[in-house]
Amino acid sequence: MRMKIACPNKSFSYFNLRSLFLSKPMVTVGVCVKDSAFTICETIESIIAQDYPHELMEVIFVDDGSEDETLAIIKRYASKMDMKVKIFHHEWKGLGYSRNVVLNNASGDYIIWVDGDMILPCDFVSKQVEFMELHKKVGIGKGQYALYDTDALVAYLENISAIVSLKNSRSKKTYRPLGTGGSIYRVEAIKKVGGFNEAIKGVGEDMDAELRIIKAGWKLSLTPAFFYERRRECWKELWYEYFWHGYGGSQVKDGIKESRSVLYKFFPPIAALTIISQAIVAYKMVREKKAFLLPFHWIFKRIAWFLGFLKGIVDKSKQ
Repeated sequence: MRMKIACPNKSFSYFNLRSLFLSKPMVTVGVCVKDSAFTICETIESIIAQDYPHELMEVIFVDDGSEDETLAIIKRYASKMDMKVKIFHHEWKGLGYSRNVVLNNASGDYIIWVDGDMILPCDFVSKQVEFMELHKKVGIGKGQYALYDTDALVAYLENISAIVSLKNSRSKKTYRPLGTGGSIYRVEAIKKVGGFNEAIKGVGEDMDAELRIIKAGWKLSLTPAFFYERRRECWKELWYEYFWHGYGGSQVKDGIKESRSVLYKFFPPIAALTIISQAIVAYKMVREKKAFLLPFHWIFKRIAWFLGFLKGIVDKSKQ
């Protein structure tokens, strides 16, 4: 699915027809950001354009120590929004802390997590809420990545890789991290497991929360809602991102299982099968030859992740 931000005809939407007879729940949109000035405008505008009743929506912005114009942009937009808005700002404390700020101040039955580089189609919130209302045992519902048009090769490969990975996860019964961006959390589920782990300063707070929610008896699922995400556009930024992901993974209680999975995939023929199958699936989806660069992209990210994981282990041993 390539990028298309056109709003559907609300009057004929199944969700809106259904809502004539059933009351809708309150929804909190949680936006935890840091230094997102270049992308946050499109993100906020896509939230404002949602077809879900705005009187049943609130947006909680948490700025985690931005050093650019992110906070000023958020404040400027907040004055124009026709939904309840709360803004929090603090020196950098990490995603675990920032997400708990949203959780502790949320009025909604659900929290939809939106990153500062995401763009939501107009019916995203409606579809996410409808799915959760129909599937009461699901604690987390992940929206699906749509292909964001870009001329930057690194961003293009990241988009394709995310779509293929999520597609593959449908057919596998083993746990694969969903991530918070584009996910809807049932507030009851995340509160029952004690919220997010604030000791995790980098990334990994989402995987930690997912594992605890699963252990509490809730299910994780993909939903029919699509969203767009603007990706890193150069190799240096991509390396830093996945190094940081690996570092965060070392702080998760079950992170060692993830590291074993990464190591396992490095060994031939496992690595060969993984990267070649990804490239073939991607090419069938987009019919563009640059999809065959995915093997290099895959190896690059896995090396960055594993080195970050090792750095995290070394740092923990020094504490």
